[in-house]
Amino acid sequence: MRALVTGGSGFVGYHVVSVLLQKGHAVRAMVRNEQSAGRLADLGAEILYGDLADGTGLDDAVRGCDAVFHVAAHYSLDRRDDALMYAANVEGTRRIIDAVRRAGNVRLVYTSSTAAVKLRDDGRPSAETDGFNDPDRVHSTYKRTKVLAERLAMDAAKDGVDVVIVNPSTPVGPFDVKPTPTGRIVLDTMLGKMPAYVETGLNLVAVEDVALGHLLAFERGVRGERYILGNQNMHFGDLVATVARLAGRKPPTVKLPFWFAMSVAVIDDWMLSPILRRPPRAPVAGVQLAKTPMYFDAAKAVRELGMPQSPVEDALRRAVEWFRANAVEPARSR
Repeated sequence: MRALVTGGSGFVGYHVVSVLLQKGHAVRAMVRNEQSAGRLADLGAEILYGDLADGTGLDDAVRGCDAVFHVAAHYSLDRRDDALMYAANVEGTRRIIDAVRRAGNVRLVYTSSTAAVKLRDDGRPSAETDGFNDPDRVHSTYKRTKVLAERLAMDAAKDGVDVVIVNPSTPVGPFDVKPTPTGRIVLDTMLGKMPAYVETGLNLVAVEDVALGHLLAFERGVRGERYILGNQNMHFGDLVATVARLAGRKPPTVKLPFWFAMSVAVIDDWMLSPILRRPPRAPVAGVQLAKTPMYFDAAKAVRELGMPQSPVEDALRRAVEWFRANAVEPARSR
């Protein structure tokens, strides 16, 4: 199989490229610049340059491929990135779908997110059948763009395009170069930079399992179906306590009330961030997301795709070891 991977320089995308190559497939990685190409070329991927924002190079990248793994997305809780998220996440998805449609005989695996899955009112873990979040009522632009983009993928499947949708929850593990917001939580906890936290809930999953889940979706997924790629539901306090233990640090013990965290976030996001010309360290959208635990059920992906469920603590250990070995510091400025 020859596969195109968009977003290969990102956290999940890098692992998708890696698992495809490990399984003996030929991989094209579409990147925007040489800086993004180095690690992927070292893995053995063919590098093609293109841009989802304006469609440059898409038809050439898709041509001759059996599969397209559209992993590329812009993930941010910074409201200054709103326009970029719409361009990359929504319009970029529209362009890749159109390129796949023009190519014909190509299966598209679209990487959505559990951000697009509606949370249950009773607090129980949500599943694929719980439907979509309302894009007009979600608390972040990122969530809104992922809902809109997944609807584009669903509509394309109904129109005959061979699209399978995967919804990763919260991946953790090594090679989180940027790092992602979740990786930053791990890193800040390792470095003792998280003295307090707001209690919430997340579904965590090893990033390697998410990558393999993409390949399994190509091989076994049903057109137009969505598959939650997740594993363990965990309280946020348990997450940071586990990371602290793995890193040999004392865990943060102060739980901030929601109203206090929101007050700090408003000051940081709307006052300090513009004055200091830096991204907010406590974005309002992030605190709003923490108000409701985000628990999910990955049983369908396990049952129908055969997605593995590797221990999350092992994935966190690999993340801690990788951050320590690579001396990564949290990205705090542009």
